[in-house]
Amino acid sequence: MVQQVGAVTSEDGAGRAKGRSGLMRSPQFSSFVILIALVAVFALADGNFLSPLNISNMMAFLPELGIIALGMTLLLTAGEFDLSVGAVFALAPVVVMLLVQNAGIDIGVALLAGLLLCIAIGAINGVIVTKIGISSFLVTLSMLLIVRGAALYFTQGFPLKSWDQPGFFVTLLAGSFNIGAFRFYTSLWWFIGLSLLAVYVLRYAKLGNWISAIGSNRSAAVARGVPADAVKIWLFIATSVLAGLAGMISAFRISAASPVAGTGYELEVIAMVVVGGTALTGGRGTILGTIVGALMLRAIRNGIVLVGVPGLAYNIFVGVIILAMLILHALLQKNAARS
Repeated sequence: MVQQVGAVTSEDGAGRAKGRSGLMRSPQFSSFVILIALVAVFALADGNFLSPLNISNMMAFLPELGIIALGMTLLLTAGEFDLSVGAVFALAPVVVMLLVQNAGIDIGVALLAGLLLCIAIGAINGVIVTKIGISSFLVTLSMLLIVRGAALYFTQGFPLKSWDQPGFFVTLLAGSFNIGAFRFYTSLWWFIGLSLLAVYVLRYAKLGNWISAIGSNRSAAVARGVPADAVKIWLFIATSVLAGLAGMISAFRISAASPVAGTGYELEVIAMVVVGGTALTGGRGTILGTIVGALMLRAIRNGIVLVGVPGLAYNIFVGVIILAMLILHALLQKNAARS
């Protein structure tokens, strides 16, 4: 009996040690370590980096890109991506404001119409990719041009004044609250709630298993009865809807709907997702890693400005970080395979 207890204890200890080792080799853990290092460097370089005002400024914008990144994580895990999210981010609030200002439609109905437009855009992307068999890169690049062009045409290139009358929808999408010296927007609650939902879907739901299986080996997944095409179409729809929602939140927060809003967001969102540890080739995704990646890129954008680096150099830093993280993740995968 003593020997059996000793064997069990030894096995438990070995399991815990293996679990800790696996965690330390995980992409999201390495991303978290780099985030902590970056925060420490920026905090030492400028004492205002961790001030309540600066943190509040960073957190005002973070949830909007983070919400898009959640959808992109699920889509990338399934082996696809969407380059039209930045354009959808701009078009959705533009359509909402045009319906309210020019057609006299109630703001609630206009918001619903904007979300229905996002559903249509995502469905078109998904159907063309899955049923016609064209690469998601080409399909969503074309959709980016169509959607961005539509936003510019509808507004003649000029920004629209957003809905700024106090009411339920303003509070729901762009209300603010204070926690001590920190000021946050309700978009933070949207981001937290959607993150928890995405974690559940990807890690605990059958749909998450389907998404990972499709990204790893679509043919094998289909052979086991996974409705791969339907899953991908719904993921394209979800990503487009999240982009439109983020655009509406942003427009309400700054009281303006610009046709050029979200320019370049598609690449920044993909960078957040990849830096967090989700594989570009599909089959591996991590929502927690995406959150870390979003925090990292926002910290970089904010920190380099505070320490005196020109804001135009931001893309250089992001490019270097992405390349470094890709190399690190590749090395971690090789070590894991050898183990």
